[in-house]
Amino acid sequence: VQLVESGGGLVQAGGSLRLSCAASGFTFRNYYMSWVRQAPGKGPEWVSTINTGGSSTRYADSVKGRFTISRDNAKNTLYLQMNNLKPEDTALYHCARNRVSRWSAGDDWGQGTQVTVSS
Repeated sequence: VQLVESGGGLVQAGGSLRLSCAASGFTFRNYYMSWVRQAPGKGPEWVSTINTGGSSTRYADSVKGRFTISRDNAKNTLYLQMNNLKPEDTALYHCARNRVSRWSAGDDWGQGTQVTVSS
């Protein structure tokens, strides 16, 4: 299983970023997928989960209305569109495969991509 995130960076508050996660080593279309973030000095925080076909999504209250999770099963890629970013969104963002439980924070995580939002 390999999950490789990209698209992070430094952005000003109010800006946008689009994260991508390239998946390999498993049948991507068969798994629910999630994004999880970890801010410095804090524990992991679940951000969002999407079902296998992309028709159903869930979000943490902290990002609802600003972030959009999506997937392209033909490209084995998971996305997270982040708009109206806030300094409190600063974190290392991991994509995750939900191997055990469908609606969860995921079981197998990638290395992450850093998102830094300046005020």
